[in-house]
Amino acid sequence: MRKLIYTLSFAFITATTFAQEKTPNPRPLTLDEYKKAKTYTIADLDKDTYVKFENTYVLDRYESRKPYFITGSDGLKKRIDLYKLVAKEAMQEIGTMIFYTSETGKKYQALVPDFTADGKVWEQYFQDIDDINKVEKNFILKLSYVLSKELSFQQYKVLNNGKDMKEESATYGNDICFPGEELVTMSNGSKKMLKDVKSGDEVITIDPQTRKPSATRVKELTVHAAKNYALTQLVLVSAQEKNTAIGTSVNLRAKVLQATPNHPMMTKNGREKMADVALGQQVLCLNEQTGKYEAFTVLQKNERAGGVQNVYNIVAEKGSTLLMNGVMVMQK
Repeated sequence: MRKLIYTLSFAFITATTFAQEKTPNPRPLTLDEYKKAKTYTIADLDKDTYVKFENTYVLDRYESRKPYFITGSDGLKKRIDLYKLVAKEAMQEIGTMIFYTSETGKKYQALVPDFTADGKVWEQYFQDIDDINKVEKNFILKLSYVLSKELSFQQYKVLNNGKDMKEESATYGNDICFPGEELVTMSNGSKKMLKDVKSGDEVITIDPQTRKPSATRVKELTVHAAKNYALTQLVLVSAQEKNTAIGTSVNLRAKVLQATPNHPMMTKNGREKMADVALGQQVLCLNEQTGKYEAFTVLQKNERAGGVQNVYNIVAEKGSTLLMNGVMVMQK
């Protein structure tokens, strides 16, 4: 997740900067500026859209956006506001301030540095969001959702540094498997790590047409020895947005799954290889709150080489699907 937020943050700032035609070469945010800027507060997030500090810096509401209100699976509503941090001299954008307000009104803030910032500044940013994430569960996930929304069309290209990993991933083996730490839904509703599943265990399979679950017995857990597998990771979200007079209200559910690129999964358009599932496409997942199988949207897709662990696959007695991390995947 940390790598994901790094990529999103960098891409977000890059895209934002290139959108500013009058500031083609912004100077980097220094570590001292970073530390000082974190002390800058906004008294009224609903009204204060442009605030000066020391007559040197400005917090300017990002694109005049209203706040995001995100409700996670715990039913708690959080608020995220974005502000550009601008150095008045030459009016250069040097970062993006994030104000995060919990359901109790407790406020946290982090500063996404300008993309030219020194590595020490980025490390401090990572530490800050990690610290917030320890006390505010899924803070990084919610932040990545907001940054992804703002990143839009540059997202996929920047994630892979302009490299077409889809073509490269096709060069890595043909085994159809998972890394092994995925949680498999068992017939009694419990979860079991894939690599711990044994022959004779009963797991859930779902009829893709009726979406009704039934139990099936595991015939075999196939294990392929470690080699340089390609892995495709999908971040899937179900986000119900509602624009209100005060902001954007989001009811957010999220799931993360990775597998070899050739593993088939059930999308809203039918069976597809994981590597062929595109951003914005819909994948069937279990909504644990409603107990129904619903379409989640692909928010992030990361394809990489370097899988060095054993990979695993279940061969079941019947059925065509299984649930991994709550995501409906096809049997081999």
